[in-house]
Amino acid sequence: MLRPAYYFNPLSDTIHAAILRRMYGVEERPVVTAVLGPTNTGKTHYAIGRMLGHANGMIGFPLRLLARENYDRVVEQKGLARVALITGEEKIIPPRADYFVCTVESMPLDREVEFLAIDEIQMCADPERGHVFTDRLLRARGTRETLFLGANTIRPVVEKLVPEANYVSRPRLSRLTHVGPRKITRLPRHSAIVAFSINEVYSIAELIRRKRGGAAVVLGALSPRTRNAQVEMYQSGDVDYLVATDAIGMGLNMKIEHVAFAGTRKFDGRNYRNLTTSEIAQIAGRAGRHISDGTFGPIAEIGGFDEDVVNAIEQHSLQPLTGVYWRNADLDFRTGRGLLKSLEEPANRPELHRARDTEDKIALASLLNDVTIRERATTPDTVRLLWDICQIPDFRKTMADVHASLLGRLFRELTNSSFLDTDWVASQVTKLDRVDGDIDTLMARIAHVRTWTYISHRADWLKDSASWQARTRELEDKISDALHKSLTQRFVDRRAAALTRMKDADDYTSMVSPEGDVSVGGEFIGYLEGFRFVPDPNSTASSRQTLLSAANKALRGEIESRIDTFCGAPDSAFSIEETGAIRWSGAMVARLEKGADIVSPGIVVLARDYLSVEQRERLRRRLAIWVDTQLADALGRLIPLRSATLEGVARGLAYRIVEGLGSIRRAQVLQELSQMSKEDRTALRSCGVRIGPETLFLPALVKPKAVKWRALLWALSNGISVQEVPGAGLVTVPVGEDSDESFLAACGFSCLGKRAIRVDVLDRIAVDLQRQSRTGKMDIGAAQLNLLGLSMADARPIFEALGYVAEENGDTLTWRWGGRPKTKSRNLHKDEAGFLTRRSGNRRKKSSKKGKVEDESPFAKLRELKLS
Repeated sequence: MLRPAYYFNPLSDTIHAAILRRMYGVEERPVVTAVLGPTNTGKTHYAIGRMLGHANGMIGFPLRLLARENYDRVVEQKGLARVALITGEEKIIPPRADYFVCTVESMPLDREVEFLAIDEIQMCADPERGHVFTDRLLRARGTRETLFLGANTIRPVVEKLVPEANYVSRPRLSRLTHVGPRKITRLPRHSAIVAFSINEVYSIAELIRRKRGGAAVVLGALSPRTRNAQVEMYQSGDVDYLVATDAIGMGLNMKIEHVAFAGTRKFDGRNYRNLTTSEIAQIAGRAGRHISDGTFGPIAEIGGFDEDVVNAIEQHSLQPLTGVYWRNADLDFRTGRGLLKSLEEPANRPELHRARDTEDKIALASLLNDVTIRERATTPDTVRLLWDICQIPDFRKTMADVHASLLGRLFRELTNSSFLDTDWVASQVTKLDRVDGDIDTLMARIAHVRTWTYISHRADWLKDSASWQARTRELEDKISDALHKSLTQRFVDRRAAALTRMKDADDYTSMVSPEGDVSVGGEFIGYLEGFRFVPDPNSTASSRQTLLSAANKALRGEIESRIDTFCGAPDSAFSIEETGAIRWSGAMVARLEKGADIVSPGIVVLARDYLSVEQRERLRRRLAIWVDTQLADALGRLIPLRSATLEGVARGLAYRIVEGLGSIRRAQVLQELSQMSKEDRTALRSCGVRIGPETLFLPALVKPKAVKWRALLWALSNGISVQEVPGAGLVTVPVGEDSDESFLAACGFSCLGKRAIRVDVLDRIAVDLQRQSRTGKMDIGAAQLNLLGLSMADARPIFEALGYVAEENGDTLTWRWGGRPKTKSRNLHKDEAGFLTRRSGNRRKKSSKKGKVEDESPFAKLRELKLS
């Protein structure tokens, strides 16, 4: 049998080399080798073969799933008694184990072994876990041989950090070729569709179930047992499609002929970002295993890949790394603060970038803010215990304070006594002994079990830790089986839709197309518009009811799928009309109504035949998040102004400004302004409020987007239809007899001189005229008219309404302060709510008679006072 030139038998060559060294008395020196190449080059197979050629060895993998898969492989060759498995949640360590298969974080580096290998060494550049891989690159060595396996992109960094390393380049065993975009429903068999959110995975799997009979699902949150069951279903041919997150990108070997990308953006734990070319190549490399060629490409919905990206992946020519993440491993355990400071120690080489704050460090900082914990962590032993507890991963991905609360409880328990309270641990584990709930509930429960599985492997924390390990492992298996069953029930249904008994006893198939078309027995009967079924008007009256009855189950299944898609849809999928109607992908699904206050509108999900109360509530919650996001984006500082820490008059004014949707006429709050202290004014200004001579307002709320929302909120609050909003860019509009001044005020316009002027422009003009008036030289002309966009004839009533009068000298106007028109400034009174409003009717004339001074009054004494 002919072998390729690069073929290498790691086991036999290692033995032969050892025999030759003994024969010729050559001194053995540790050898460090970087085995680099793209995916599907057999690097892992090569490394395991090299390890088994030594008397003992250790290999670290990036994922628990990979460690378990390769552990089983090594056990087949060496037997259970000689092989150990060490991961965060699983430890199988026979007394005389020689070979250790681990996750990279769990490698027992204090154990001396002849051979040591690290898989996927390019993970040194991963922002979250890279510092662990870098530590292994710098410190982990076998006494005879060390292998670093990974992509070629890591080579420049290895050359600088490990100058003694040798290099072996391994070519890909098969060709990887790009194909153009394809519709999901037209993908070939043995395809894996990769999405980057769980909701998207569900949506795609549902579509494939309806169109192609079903799909296996692989998520990073699945337990090894569930993942293996799903993969076996795919590998055995029960289903022809696999829908997964990028969890399949790390060395999981399956019969995949094509990898389809459902997106090119992912959430990396902190931000949404585009995938790098290396990440796309890593995932695409799952296609075409061993000597079978593979293809990759995007789905039609996201368009094509950039040509440079395609060429780089096909030619395995990726951008090399220039640096890796690093964290100080020489930790100071004398005090908690000292430990935290040592974790922040900067690197001494340009290739080493300080790692971002990881979960363990964030947890440590959070716990040290607790005085009781800080007071206990005062010795090296207690600080080391605290750090060990912080290493417990947040498998549940809960809020940081929830995870920190659990860690704090563990630390207090272990500093109060030698072991965790058995009753407390039992109660925590017992709560998880359930198999009810949907897929997400089961995955969350497994994640919680994983936390206790991790804890159970600390014999120094738990009495009878072995029994707890068995208990949590049994519980994980039990829930994993239930999860596999739920995944199969939801995503593997070989019937395209439910079968219904028709009146002529024939069986018909009901189905809903991706576009929403509903057909029964091949006959089109209508379509889904959002969550509303619209019957086909051309169907006969005699057959419509029977066809609708047959389609009921299909429609209910589609509605559930659409709800999942709806809840996972990006904000861009939603829009709102000027009437307050909310649309999703063009279909109206809800409307806004008057809420608890003017800036908190209510949301009414439109009633549909196929929506239950619970489903409508799910939709309402998703829309509430979207509406809050839109309001925060459009109305800027108005929303936080409601809850700003203000007191007294400032608090009252803030309330009035919120009720005015961002602005209020100064004349309406004269009394409050007169009572304001300097501190009150400073506090209001710090909230973004501009206290102008005419208006109190938030400057950012005059932008078109904000004005549209202000108009809508005002209309909802007043229970009327939205009026026409002043056009974008207009700073003044005429005020007619039918104009609603309160609506214009809600839009950020103030009415003066038969025109509505945008409050920020009016503020600039009023400030300018006041400044001129104080200097005694007034020049009202082009500068003010340009701001208003008006002629002097149209603008003159505005200036006069502001209190300025003009004397005409031929064609020249000379302006001076003349005082506000009385009818505009003094005819005010307090209404029942305590707000200043205009008084109706004629104002009482002031008497010209002098009032009589009482003999005992202070004014009588002043009259008697004589000044020389």
